[in-house]
Amino acid sequence: MDFDDQLRRYFGTADLTSIHPEALSAGIEHMRVDFGLTTDRGRRFALWAVLYMLGSAMDLDKAFKDEADRDSARDFMDLMDRAQDD
Repeated sequence: MDFDDQLRRYFGTADLTSIHPEALSAGIEHMRVDFGLTTDRGRRFALWAVLYMLGSAMDLDKAFKDEADRDSARDFMDLMDRAQDD
């Protein structure tokens, strides 16, 4: 799942700087609904990861039932934190 494709799907553009605040809120809400409805683990993780980067991710214990998925999410969070430090 490509990051730009996700942005286009939920926000109508891959350029985050051009998204109006109302469109951002609506897109995030749409992503959260899709996250709750999808059963595909990979798709759920991808949605959660984009939500995390947008500062709107759900708590890990609520988002992922499987411990391995929670561990992967923690690893992702660590990678993103390190990337911001660089």
